Amino acid sequence: MPAETADRPVERKLAAIFAADIAGYSRLMGADEAGTFARLKSCRELIDRLIAEHRGRIFNTAGDSIVADFASAVDAAACAVAVQAAVARDNAQRGTTEPMQFRIGIHVGDVIIDGGNLLGDGVNIAARLEGLAEPGGICVSGVVRDQVGNKLPLGFDDLGDQQVKNIAQPIRVYRVQTETPAAQPVAVLALPDKPSIAVLPFQNMSGDPEQEYFTDGMVEDIITELSRFRALFVIARNSTFTYKGKAVDVRQVARELGVRYVVEGSIRKAGNRVRVTAQLIDATNGNHLWAERYDRTLEDVFAVQEEVTRNIVAAVAPSVELAEVAHARRASPNGDAVQLTWRAQGMFWDAMLKGQPAQVLEAIRTAEQAIATDPASLGAHLVVVIAHGFRHLYRWGPQPEKALDAAWSAVERMLRVDALDYRALAQCGIIRVMRGERERGIADLRRAIDINPNSASTLSMLSWAEATVGLGDAAREHALMACRLSPRDAWVGGAQLALAMATYSAHEYADAVRWAELAIQSHPTAPIRRSIMIACCARAGDLQKAAQERAVLDGFAPDFIASLFRGENRVFTRPEDMEHLLDGLRLAMGEGS
Repeated sequence: MPAETADRPVERKLAAIFAADIAGYSRLMGADEAGTFARLKSCRELIDRLIAEHRGRIFNTAGDSIVADFASAVDAAACAVAVQAAVARDNAQRGTTEPMQFRIGIHVGDVIIDGGNLLGDGVNIAARLEGLAEPGGICVSGVVRDQVGNKLPLGFDDLGDQQVKNIAQPIRVYRVQTETPAAQPVAVLALPDKPSIAVLPFQNMSGDPEQEYFTDGMVEDIITELSRFRALFVIARNSTFTYKGKAVDVRQVARELGVRYVVEGSIRKAGNRVRVTAQLIDATNGNHLWAERYDRTLEDVFAVQEEVTRNIVAAVAPSVELAEVAHARRASPNGDAVQLTWRAQGMFWDAMLKGQPAQVLEAIRTAEQAIATDPASLGAHLVVVIAHGFRHLYRWGPQPEKALDAAWSAVERMLRVDALDYRALAQCGIIRVMRGERERGIADLRRAIDINPNSASTLSMLSWAEATVGLGDAAREHALMACRLSPRDAWVGGAQLALAMATYSAHEYADAVRWAELAIQSHPTAPIRRSIMIACCARAGDLQKAAQERAVLDGFAPDFIASLFRGENRVFTRPEDMEHLLDGLRLAMGEGS
């Protein structure tokens, strides 16, 4: 794209962009290449004629796609309705069981003129709107809806603000009401209050019918294990397996099942090796949130199935959580309890990453607002417990000495909501450990793992608690498991901190430095992590780096090391472990030997 400069200005214009493509075109070509190509030519003759009749101009085509511009949003919308009606009549005359259906998107925006081509967000948004349309349907932006107004006899369904790929701001989307039916009309189910997810049958790419058992078994296990996350609404196997063997559009599946997220994948076997691929899709906008490939040797089929299942589940759950936080940030600030909870969680994580005590307090207030709206909102209770727990650890906010009592009160409220939820048990365990109830706290955390062994965040919390109370070997085992299960989990830094603490206590200072560095990367303003790092560097003989880390810590928490020496905060609960840490800090400050 040419740069816009004073001596070479870019030519622009305002245009109504019409973007269309065929739903399931690759599948149609795979089933009948020659017949599909002939039908495409026939449809293109209809569409080209209608675009010309409505004073439009085609400026780009590629395979099954058509992009045209109009001087008027009214002309573009009228053309789209005429196109869908003409294509529907053509399908009816052919009497085919595989109708060729187009999806159309329309947007009015500023575009760059590049010879006969048009470029820019105006074109990109129209293409994204086309992707949101149902087969045989039309989606338009809010500006198109406003410009059409009552000039055409059309109705519009408001689909709300939609975040679309590579466009920074959400787009208001409307679906045009036409008489052209979708391929398989179904009732659109409302999204539940919980984050909702469907795991579709994975595709067996091996061509070996025997692999169907392995493939279906893995998907069933994924569904079962995701169901352990009680914060998720997971569609049952009997519903998702109705799509087995069918070429599906994940957006249509999501509408039919009433979910926001879809997991799909494939399994390919060659000799004694198997490759499993999986991806998580936000079906509201088609964005891929996570994808991974697993290559394994099939020495023990069930062991491979269990390992890959756990890795997929442990990655999908936190990815959904992050996506929900992002959705909540885009929603109205006066949302319901669900939106308020996700917004509070986003505030909390932002505050932790940036070291902003005031925003932690705001997260607590927002979570309490959610609880006032819905006292059974376990997620909101969770934010309050965690936020007060960190206020206690980091000495944040007013009266930090009372933060632990506030955290325990929040735990008691949480247990009254659901005493068997693994998240409630995990928080109960963590706060018990902070209160000095070491054995009961560790027992609660291990019960939480028994309920949901795939929660990397709970494993991280357990490993930190074990490192705190001096159970170094167990801390290492559970921390490494958490890192292995979900290396991108927001809590993985806690597992890395546990490894730094355990290796420091074991006098393995070089390894402790490495783990402390990793822990700091995910949370640069965590004073405990910096304190551990300072002691690790000093004990490893790198006093220069220890001094550098202390300068960083003093920049955002100047009183934290002093609070450790005053006994106001205890990183370790065993006196000998705490004294070992203080000796490392003394050495860093030139007071030890």
